[in-house]
Amino acid sequence: MTKTRRLVLDVLKPHQPNALDFSSALANLGADYRVKLTVTAVDKETESTIVTIESADILFDNVKAAIEKMGASVHSIDEVEVHGAEPT
Repeated sequence: MTKTRRLVLDVLKPHQPNALDFSSALANLGADYRVKLTVTAVDKETESTIVTIESADILFDNVKAAIEKMGASVHSIDEVEVHGAEPT
């Protein structure tokens, strides 16, 4: 089974929750999730961001659902690192 180790997402989010709360909510999805959020543009109602998540095994469906629950949307997956199954 493959494991997703790194995801870089282009995410459009509302101003609230703020970047710290948004990142914290994503980090809480996994015990070892590390999240970096960079704001790339701001307009009256939204922020364009690049969200980088690193972990031993990222569950993309859970990440996407959490992002959408906070009123944001994934525009694209800009980078991904996946490791294959270890031989037995």
